[in-house]
Amino acid sequence: MMDMSEFETDNMKNCVVESSLPDCVKSEPCWLGIDEAGRGPVLGPMVYGICFSPLSLREKFGEMGFADSKTLTEEQREGIFEKICAASDMMAWIVELLSPTFISNGMLGRSKYNLNAMSHDCAIRLVQRALDLGANISEVYVDTVGDPEKYQTKLKNLFPNIQITVAKKADALYPIVSAASICAKVCRDRALSKWKFQEEITVDEEGYGSGYPGDPKTKKFLSDSMDKVFGFPQFVRFGWSTAAVILQKNAVQVKWDDEEEDEEKNTVKLTTFFQKKGHDPKCERHSYFKDRCLGSVASF
Repeated sequence: MMDMSEFETDNMKNCVVESSLPDCVKSEPCWLGIDEAGRGPVLGPMVYGICFSPLSLREKFGEMGFADSKTLTEEQREGIFEKICAASDMMAWIVELLSPTFISNGMLGRSKYNLNAMSHDCAIRLVQRALDLGANISEVYVDTVGDPEKYQTKLKNLFPNIQITVAKKADALYPIVSAASICAKVCRDRALSKWKFQEEITVDEEGYGSGYPGDPKTKKFLSDSMDKVFGFPQFVRFGWSTAAVILQKNAVQVKWDDEEEDEEKNTVKLTTFFQKKGHDPKCERHSYFKDRCLGSVASF
């Protein structure tokens, strides 16, 4: 059904979970939908999902009663996901879980990796994964992240032989996107319900709620689980302002001394012994330019 054992074993790493592919998605042109679950919450992973099926079965596919996962109860989503799995002869799905550790590291790293960029890259990886598995994808429908036209152009440049449609509220417009939405949401729900805390903390009976910043249970969990020195467990997305405000208000204040000012002038750094003769560290290009493979025009 949905084997998430790899993520349950190590929920600090991203994980891909996928169904088997029926022969029809390899032999016939297919439409593919993309959607996410858990973009806004301050807790847990963000999950991207795709679902794809032959265009010839579009009418039959639409009769299965798909809807935007946010409009359904957890029980209803599980019921529809069972239908998706039972129809394994006519459709396939793939989901990728982006761990809260990955999200926090990206958003707070020196070279910023924002949520929109993560979302785009994840969607691209999933489409490419379907193609690598042999799926005959001819149409892609995706709920927009950022400007729809720019996103659509980006995807068309990467997949020129596929008809791309990027639209707002695509999960309510296209059943194939609704199916992807349900796969993503069911995966996130299960990840939250089976979450193993690396820090071995105990969650009270009220739990941690939906994970959205406005949820009273989520707020209580954040307050109760915060350590004044080490901050939150890795279940929390540190990049969210909700988490940052609590840390600023309740955590121990840390003062970072300027190492260069405190260093004695005659002290020799160990790294100098491994540098080339005549090397001047001040002439090194900043990591911002190195990470983006940027160089001076005069050097080309």
